[in-house]
Amino acid sequence: MTYVIGVDSSTQSTKALLVDASDGTVVAQASAKHPDGTSVDPRAWLSAYDEAIAGLGADAAKAEAIAIGGQQHGMVALDEDGEPVRDALLWNDTRSAEAARQLIAEHGGPQACAETIGSVLVASFTITKLRWLRDHEPENARRVRRVLLPHDYVSLHAAAPGTAPFTDRGDASGTGYLDLGGQWRHDLLETALGHDAELPVIAPAGSVAAHTAAGLVIGPGTGDNMAAALGLGLEPGDALLSLGTSGVASTVSTTPVRDGSGTITGFADARDGYLPMVTTMNAARILDLQARLLGVDHDGLAELALRGRPGAVTISPYYGGERTPNRPDASGTWTGLTNETTREDIARAAFEALLCSLADALDALAGGTGRQPERIAMVGGATRSAAVQALAPAILGRPVALPPSGEYVALGAARQAAWALTGQLPTWPLPGTTELPAAGREQLDAAVAVREAYGLLRDRTEKW
Repeated sequence: MTYVIGVDSSTQSTKALLVDASDGTVVAQASAKHPDGTSVDPRAWLSAYDEAIAGLGADAAKAEAIAIGGQQHGMVALDEDGEPVRDALLWNDTRSAEAARQLIAEHGGPQACAETIGSVLVASFTITKLRWLRDHEPENARRVRRVLLPHDYVSLHAAAPGTAPFTDRGDASGTGYLDLGGQWRHDLLETALGHDAELPVIAPAGSVAAHTAAGLVIGPGTGDNMAAALGLGLEPGDALLSLGTSGVASTVSTTPVRDGSGTITGFADARDGYLPMVTTMNAARILDLQARLLGVDHDGLAELALRGRPGAVTISPYYGGERTPNRPDASGTWTGLTNETTREDIARAAFEALLCSLADALDALAGGTGRQPERIAMVGGATRSAAVQALAPAILGRPVALPPSGEYVALGAARQAAWALTGQLPTWPLPGTTELPAAGREQLDAAVAVREAYGLLRDRTEKW
């Protein structure tokens, strides 16, 4: 039996899986926590990595390859001795929002920015954090000799001493200084930081990027979203919806997207294609508020919703502002309340708003790629809701699959490790995947009306 290891170094923790390379069966798993905050000493991730790998047990010594998926965008700035000049700024640290606006203007505007790097910059991108460093901590900025992403930093720790830093084009596409041709743009880096710095070698997809001191093959690693796409086995024409606190819609594309509106971020994937993505700030949190207002838990909210009337109440669910559409100062709006409105109607409206928001994200992806998703995979905690499962096929208007619960970033990293080891990207089944029942004509007709009402409210409140 051939074993490989996949690692997910996320914002919150390191998760490690020991996997049978022949079929993707998880043999062992372990995890270790990361410090809280949006500015974190990256050396804590190395300790967590060591702890998680040790937690896999004795069988981990039988592994022949490893790869690491990690949180995208984070800035790991190192000095001439390879030590951090300051804590890493993570993707969700927004202090560089003004820097993002400056850099977009320097590119020549949003569309020019998208034409160069595939995306319009936002505060999460690494390059904006380097500009912030230049302007707010100039002494630290001058000490920077090398810039890595979180997964690069952990991969280097796993590699034998003396290994040169490496990365992959998927994660690199979220830095803001990789062009659509897959080449580093040192001129953009220098403009942001104030001077040039060493960047990691971009290892080809599926290649052997390095070895550990014990001789294990190390794959290039990648960003968390790219690793999850590998773990789920997404192919062109597939779309993935992730329903966490926020929502993410992504699809695998063979061509890049250049969306100057900023709705779609045009990332590369961990293979040889692209992973365009649309992100919303509000997903499960829509359900959280409604459950709290109605005094029920999420299961109780779903029970109420399934007795509610389709479209009886319409909600614009931008409770914490919104990223897609870009309305950072928006708040939620309810319409359609009458003397006949019931608790069930209000509960149902929350699920309809959540799914309409994601349907809008899918429509944006289809418009940007020129291809309608043929099949949707849906993951995340909110997918366990009976109301989400019942309403999704009609509102999304397409077949929906629910993969089993799993650590898909770490599993995707393990799949990449097996690819590097054997030279072939393995096909791993996902036993336990549930295909949601297709919607009937009556449900589809009701869903069309729900989406029309949602769209009207969305457009009416654009300036609110």
